[in-house]
Parts: sequence; structure tokens; C-alpha cells
Amino acid sequence: MSNLLSILYAPLFIVLLYNFEFKLVILLYIGFATVFFVYRYFNKENFKDLLLPSFYLVSLLIAYIFSSIEIVKLVPVVVSAVFFVIFVDSCFNQKELIYKFTKRFYPKELDDWEIKYLKISDTYWAVVTFVNTTIQVFVVVYGDDLLWAFYTSVGWYIFFFIALAAQIIYGKIYAYKLYS
Repeated sequence: MSNLLSILYAPLFIVLLYNFEFKLVILLYIGFATVFFVYRYFNKENFKDLLLPSFYLVSLLIAYIFSSIEIVKLVPVVVSAVFFVIFVDSCFNQKELIYKFTKRFYPKELDDWEIKYLKISDTYWAVVTFVNTTIQVFVVVYGDDLLWAFYTSVGWYIFFFIALAAQIIYGKIYAYKLYS
């Protein structure tokens, strides 16, 4: 559900903004965020499940109070920055997020070289999330509403898919030679 909200957040906001007043659109989004929060509250497995809906709700309330579209546009930037911080923390504290994630969802047994490669992949993803956050900041500051809506809904998915493909190709071609 949160992926669907992520994809629809920006384009739906822009479409509604062209047809309704800003504060009415924000109230509608606050209503959606409240429903999302209540849904997550009753279906939560732990406290972390409430962080994203809480963040959306608080950000939208602040945007409503200050009548600020800039606050609405900064929500995806903050989410990107949080992922950047998570990967930087993982690099410095050797949490091996990519390796653990792969181990959890990849059914096949990994070779030793793949394990070594995946254990250092957090640095790569820290750089990727930094570039993504930087792009999002530039889109908010210098882009128009349509560019912002495109990049924050599907553009960053395309960027991450290309980054993932590059990591896989690099791993198959060069990491195999380095770590085997």
C-alpha cells in the first residue's frame, strides 16, 4: 500500500491542485494520511510501521498550517535523505543491509564471491541514494510541478532500476574476478 501511495503522491497532488484550492487538496491528503495511519496502526508489526504514515501526517499538517506547497514537495526529499542516512550508517557500522536483504529474499545459495561483493554494496547504495536525494532537491528547487510529479512518482524508480542493473552487471563481470 505504501508503494502505491508513493507513486500516486505527487501526480495526484498536481492534478488535484489544478482543479481545487490548495488547502482543500491538503485536507484531502490529510484525510488519506489519517486513514493510512489508522490502517497501519491496526496492522502494525512494530513501531517502525507507524513512522512513514506519521511523517506524512505531520508534514501535511505543517503544509496546511503554513499554506506551503514547498513543504509538500519536500516530503519525498526527506524520505530519500532518510534512506541515504540509513545506508551511510550501514557503511560505517558494517550492518551489511544489501547482503542481509539479498539473503532474505534470494532463494539460491550464494557463492563466496557474491557474499563478499554484497557485504560491501552498502557503500554503492549510499552513493546512489545521495545522488537520488540531490536530484530530488534540484527538482524541487529548479523544476516545475510536472517534473517534480514525474520524478517523485516514477522517475526515481527508473533511476534505482538502472542503478540496480549497473550493480548486477558490474558484479557479474568484475566482482566475480575480484572476489573469487
